[in-house]
Amino acid sequence: MVAYAQPLIDETDGSQEQLNKAFGIAQLCWNLALAPENDREKDISNMQKTLKMDKAEFADFRRSVIDPMILRHQEMFPNMPRFDSQAAAPPPREKKYPGTGRNAPCPCKSGKKYKRCCGK
Repeated sequence: MVAYAQPLIDETDGSQEQLNKAFGIAQLCWNLALAPENDREKDISNMQKTLKMDKAEFADFRRSVIDPMILRHQEMFPNMPRFDSQAAAPPPREKKYPGTGRNAPCPCKSGKKYKRCCGK
């Protein structure tokens, strides 16, 4: 993460406050880079409201920080799987003992937790 955030870190004065801000922005851009493009645009639009920037100020911020950091992520981690909002969720697995909590003792009387026994 530090290597990814390095361009933003280099722009700080080294204070803890600015370093935290740089890492926060890097983390945000990291997450945006993993999001599907149609969701990414919606999230970026919401950012403008959250950051309370006018359109021109936010457009400059996006052009100079957000878009380059998303591109940097894609260049540094080309094989990292992206989130896919269209992907179907895997079908739920049937429980051997429905209604049993993960951390409850296994109903098969093995003495193990359900998650370590029949819940696998």
